[in-house]
Amino acid sequence: MYILQYSRNILGSALVLAGVAGLFSSVPTMVTAASVAEFPTQPVKLIAPMAPGGTTDALARVIAHELSKNWHQSVIVENRPGATGTIGLDMVAKANPDGYTIGVATFGNMLVANAMYPELRYKVLTDLIPVIELAAPPVYLIANADQPFDDVKGLIAYAKANPGKLHYGSSGNGSSNHLFGELFAKMAGISMVHVPYKGSGPSVTDTLSGVIELNFAPFPLIKEHIGGSRIKVLGVTSAKRSAAAPDIPTIAESGLPGYEAISWFGIAMPASTPKPLLERLNRDINAALENEEVRNILASEGTVPTGGSLEHARETVEEGMKKWGGLVQELKRKQ
Repeated sequence: MYILQYSRNILGSALVLAGVAGLFSSVPTMVTAASVAEFPTQPVKLIAPMAPGGTTDALARVIAHELSKNWHQSVIVENRPGATGTIGLDMVAKANPDGYTIGVATFGNMLVANAMYPELRYKVLTDLIPVIELAAPPVYLIANADQPFDDVKGLIAYAKANPGKLHYGSSGNGSSNHLFGELFAKMAGISMVHVPYKGSGPSVTDTLSGVIELNFAPFPLIKEHIGGSRIKVLGVTSAKRSAAAPDIPTIAESGLPGYEAISWFGIAMPASTPKPLLERLNRDINAALENEEVRNILASEGTVPTGGSLEHARETVEEGMKKWGGLVQELKRKQ
């Protein structure tokens, strides 16, 4: 996978840079036009709230690499996995709001975290502010090749005739692929059994081998199997077909009209960060996302960088919290 190969190439540099972690220190939070223009004057820490090797980590390393080049200053990726990414984002929420600690926000730790975990130590949009949307990739509904249906319409008919027989995997409770499956079942009027895993990789592996029947899988994990003998790709979750796999229909056109579900990745900072710094980070990350090499790497993995303004980032989070947080609350009421 190109994005993972790219991240491995820069991982070595990141490990070397980790030796200067002691250079991080508290700096005054007073912001002037001159200080914003000079930012950063010391290494910046970018917290990736997932383990190395996944999409979140790879995105973090691509962005860190570009910012390091443009700033002529080290941007050090620090992996802080755990609790669906909420441990790492909690560190960001409690960091000094001076611009020197930023973090990758995800569907799980930003859009649904407060709905999933009422005792969570941070409040989205109260303790954190989204700086920019990085990407909003779809996933793909796949079935093990032995299943007796070839499209979404056939899947729904089979599920109605065999309630509770179909199992679908996800990367964990509250993850995007978990909730994409719940939305699918709700709209289709069917019953499926959710099987949470510790990551999308193991869940896709079990779908390929037939341990479970279905999966809402990221493109990088299935692209080598598209057209092969181990899975059937039934549809993509976005409203339009993906340029990465244009022959695959959307779920909406394959049998479930109106269905749409996309993931979300962004950058977040402490909510009290001065606006001039937020605007500087937004501008510089937008520039990084416009880099042709970055766009090509992400496109090869089925992800198109979005970017946009501070206002756009906040709007997408608010919309996502309403849609997906509302679904979480509905599921809780049914338990």
